[in-house]
Amino acid sequence: MSSNWNPKDHLPQDVQQSMVNANDPLAFYQIISRLKIQKRTGWLDHDINDCESIADHMYRMSIMSMLIKDPQVNKDKCVRIALVHDMAESLVGDITPFDPVTKEEKHRREWDTIQFLCNEFIQHYNKDAAKEIMDDWSAYEHVGSLEARYVKDIDKYEMLVQCFEYEKRLNDSTKLKQFWSAVNSVKTQEIQSWVQKLLKAREEFFQA
Repeated sequence: MSSNWNPKDHLPQDVQQSMVNANDPLAFYQIISRLKIQKRTGWLDHDINDCESIADHMYRMSIMSMLIKDPQVNKDKCVRIALVHDMAESLVGDITPFDPVTKEEKHRREWDTIQFLCNEFIQHYNKDAAKEIMDDWSAYEHVGSLEARYVKDIDKYEMLVQCFEYEKRLNDSTKLKQFWSAVNSVKTQEIQSWVQKLLKAREEFFQA
């Protein structure tokens, strides 16, 4: 764990070469494409090697966000936050609570990366887009809006849906049991109702 961690040091070689033209967002697209192939660490740590990518996770979160019924919620904003919230992992990687990185250091690395991506690759092409991405990421990180609260809950819910899918594949309700503690982190009433239906489906599956 080093306080000298710098996102620029983790750029792939082809992207470093693309940085010659800062007005072209191609380099940014190449960086976030890594989210399509990077597997989620929590599953790998439990020997599920053929598992979802970070982008898989964010994609289904964004679809789930479209289904929110609460009339006070801006669903479009939720979709944006869902698609941005793990963007920094394209360079930082998927750090879990079991990694030797403090919560504060994780936040610093990810915020430095979001600023780096926006200021280095997006700002010159679309200033408004750069600001929106930074604002959306920050809202999620600090639960700075109702929409961010919903996306925080959907983040947990999507993980639980995925967990149940792997449990069914393994026909084992014990191997991934620790993930279900996330049930207690869901705060909004609507997503709590989704979780309860999921728990019921899981119970019925393993009783059958």
